Amino acid sequence: MMGVPSVMVLPLLIVVFAGVYYVYNEVMRFMSKSMVRNKVVVITDAVSGMGSECARLFHEGGARLVLSGPSWDKLESLYDSLCSGSDPSKTFTPKLVLLDFSDMENISDVITEIGECYGCVDVLICNSSMKVKAPVQNLSLEMDKTVMDVNYFGPITLAKGVLPLMITRRTGQFVLVNSIQGKLALPFRTCYAASKHAVQAFFDCLRAEVEEYGISVSTISHTFISAVAENGAPSQTPSTNRLWAYISSKLNTHGVSPSSLAHEIVRTVNRQNREVLLAHPVPWVALYIRSLLPSFFFAVVAAGVKDGAMAEQLK
Repeated sequence: MMGVPSVMVLPLLIVVFAGVYYVYNEVMRFMSKSMVRNKVVVITDAVSGMGSECARLFHEGGARLVLSGPSWDKLESLYDSLCSGSDPSKTFTPKLVLLDFSDMENISDVITEIGECYGCVDVLICNSSMKVKAPVQNLSLEMDKTVMDVNYFGPITLAKGVLPLMITRRTGQFVLVNSIQGKLALPFRTCYAASKHAVQAFFDCLRAEVEEYGISVSTISHTFISAVAENGAPSQTPSTNRLWAYISSKLNTHGVSPSSLAHEIVRTVNRQNREVLLAHPVPWVALYIRSLLPSFFFAVVAAGVKDGAMAEQLK
């Protein structure tokens, strides 16, 4: 570079690339809002931390929201928070639908109500989830069925009910917000991991079946949401198996924040990514080890079950 000292070349390049990256992010953020404008977006369990953050982003982007959840009071509170600070000329008033996947008897009426809100659905975000952590012998069959209703039968029933609306218009998108345990099963989460594997398989199959209608299916597998804040400080009991203790700490204390996950959902809707894995390196490595060295993976997990630290976590 003429007239520029060699020692200044690297700093200048860093500044230039940083500027380009900043402009790119700003452009993408603007485009993400414009791309969801006027779209009918249905969000299940919108009253959860991630669901409410996701609702805020889509509302700011001008989407026509249908917010569902098991608590009417919480839905109204979310409605008030969204409308109080928004510009009515740029946003749409959200519609609220009471939906509790643990009560499957009224699901058909809920599907009809969702369809009547705007007459169509552009994006269905399946966010509902019920987590259970306990030894298998301590879980009743009734609990297993409840978890399957919330995590599997509820989302797929809603997806099947919305699907004809999308096929008629030959457009639409399903977004499954799933756990990484839909790909990687861990001890003491038998029914939870089973439900996540089942719903992952359903939407993977659905993706291939509906592609001819112009409908896309996206799955987002994430680690635990704000695990440190939800579970409190990790146990101070020393671990006898250091390898498992390290893996367990990474899986249980380094989750994603609701805000990060909500922004990833918006990006996934805009880009129509088929599959997203939102996790730090340890779960990625664990997935590869599970596929390439299953015996080693099972040995490490089994050793972890015998670890005193794991028993302490379950108290």
